[in-house]
Amino acid sequence: MTYRIAFQMDPMEGVDINADTTFALAEVAMERGMMLYEYGPEHLVYNEGRIQAWARPMQVRRVEGSHVSFKDRRLIDLEDDIDVVWMRQDPPFDMAYITAAHMLERLKGKTLVCNDPEWVRSCPEKILPLDYPELMPETLISRHKPAIDAFRAKHKDIILKPLFGNGGAGVFLVKEGDGNYASLIEMFMESSREPIIAQAFLKDVTFGDKRIIIINGEAVGAINRIPLKGETRSNMHVGGKAVPTELTLSDMKICDAIGPMLKERGQILVGIDVIGTKMTEINITSPTGVQELKRFSGVDAAALAWDAIEDKLAST
Repeated sequence: MTYRIAFQMDPMEGVDINADTTFALAEVAMERGMMLYEYGPEHLVYNEGRIQAWARPMQVRRVEGSHVSFKDRRLIDLEDDIDVVWMRQDPPFDMAYITAAHMLERLKGKTLVCNDPEWVRSCPEKILPLDYPELMPETLISRHKPAIDAFRAKHKDIILKPLFGNGGAGVFLVKEGDGNYASLIEMFMESSREPIIAQAFLKDVTFGDKRIIIINGEAVGAINRIPLKGETRSNMHVGGKAVPTELTLSDMKICDAIGPMLKERGQILVGIDVIGTKMTEINITSPTGVQELKRFSGVDAAALAWDAIEDKLAST
């Protein structure tokens, strides 16, 4: 059977074909003979009970400078014309993102959406780990400055970051006695009405921030991201270097604890972040690291994700 796949994403023209996870997913889909469409969240339409999108038929190839071609954009019905929608636009996890998830949720029982948008919108990536406090660093979420002050006094060196940020943006290490602390709190308070997330600083970050890839609830491999010298953040968006690594017993304990929940909630492709023995985030919006994992270990997480999806489609 030829499956019809729609990628809701940032424009495919701009992706790095050697790093982008969505490109890897599209590439495997093409190899399996699937028909591909691409559209952005701004092209999503609710129209008198139907969920539609102004989408472009798409083909991809691993050729620098010529990795994608399109046919003219057309209106497609995501229930009748499509078998799988991949919700892969990058965060921030704002009201536009949540609205898109609400719209795609209306396809439940009709068209498979990956990852399941009901749980994507209900499980922000820095809040979902709160269900597993024993696996996390010490954490505070608040806009109440005296509470943040007390947390800092207790833990000395802390990380401050926006609750719904992404890609390492707005992440600060505040050391004991740092004179910038008050100014940073003011900046957070003035730039948003959201709470701040503060966490005890994990010194193990100097050895890297591990990205573990979980497919349908099962850990399949990991990469390590080493921060630049003098940098706290290890995100590849801000210069972190990806290097090979192995899953440890501690990693597997974390994955075994959260895996059943992720599978039950329809989260096909997930990337969790682990520093030392502590999980800091559960990334379910548009996790990255699939191409680096394949390059370092030979594990093709994109193919494994499609295997899981095809099994779901065959059983419905």
